[in-house]
Amino acid sequence: MISRLVVIAGFLALAASTVGIEAVSHRAGSRLVPLALLLRTVLSRRSARVAILLFWWWVGWHFLVEP
Repeated sequence: MISRLVVIAGFLALAASTVGIEAVSHRAGSRLVPLALLLRTVLSRRSARVAILLFWWWVGWHFLVEP
């Protein structure tokens, strides 16, 4: 039970930090790149799309498939 709460808290912290970084990236003079621009740049290459697909396949195979 406690480990489930730790995992949920970790995901909430990750989501909050993502929102915070995204908000900072839209301020004037920020050196951070907005998430939409970052994704557009990374996903413009076919090799990156294939690598991301294979990564998610690997995660699903190792963590979501029951033994």
